[in-house]
Amino acid sequence: MLITRHADASAVLADPRYVPPPVAQDAPEGTLAWLRARVSRFSTGTTHDERRLDLVALLDGIDPAGLRADARDLTRRRGGDWRGVPTTVLGAALGVEDASPVADAAAGYLSGSGGPAADTAVAKLLASAGIPEITLLLQAHTATETLIEHALRHRTPGQDVDALLRETLRHDPPLTVTRRVDTLTGDEVTIDLVSANRDPSVFPDHDRFDPHRRHSPHPEDSPHGGSSPHLTFGYGVRPCPGPAHALALAAGVLEGLVP
Repeated sequence: MLITRHADASAVLADPRYVPPPVAQDAPEGTLAWLRARVSRFSTGTTHDERRLDLVALLDGIDPAGLRADARDLTRRRGGDWRGVPTTVLGAALGVEDASPVADAAAGYLSGSGGPAADTAVAKLLASAGIPEITLLLQAHTATETLIEHALRHRTPGQDVDALLRETLRHDPPLTVTRRVDTLTGDEVTIDLVSANRDPSVFPDHDRFDPHRRHSPHPEDSPHGGSSPHLTFGYGVRPCPGPAHALALAAGVLEGLVP
């Protein structure tokens, strides 16, 4: 089933009956498939809750303002070559000395189709970091870099970086779909985040990119009116554990690209 309306998407994301599609639990230790079976994103119930708490605890010790400043400074030192900056900065904040393998591991993190290069990268990361730290790096890498790419499509001179990112998350999200399985029927549900984030019943002038649009930071704050609640950072039982940190990294890079 394909869901495109904001209300329907919110309802599914808030209902514990809907869980992520299952991943293999018997993969060889140290591989990407093995790692996917041990992270919060692909787990359910109390296991998910406990693993997510580990991520939140790590992020609670990291100041988003510091990430923003470090991402801005590193982007400038690299002369605007921003690729890898979010991962490097977050890795340093998490105490991971070498986060360079993250890019290879992240390539198949969501799909599970990483191949030997991803398995090698995971093995390298496990030699110097714990699963919670690796989880944060993998979840942040592709999403944050894609968010920056999309924001650059819409950037204009002198534009407010924070407003640009908020509207990019709604209009041009880095993750376009998310999937759930109905535990009662076994049916798979696909949520089209692009369509939900442009639902005309929730977002006035829904197809227009408007950085001045009012945004609610959390969908539950204003589910159907007032400011506009995008679903890009999730909702309900499985929200993103670090939206402020992701936005800080992206904002820092964009500020570092300003001459």
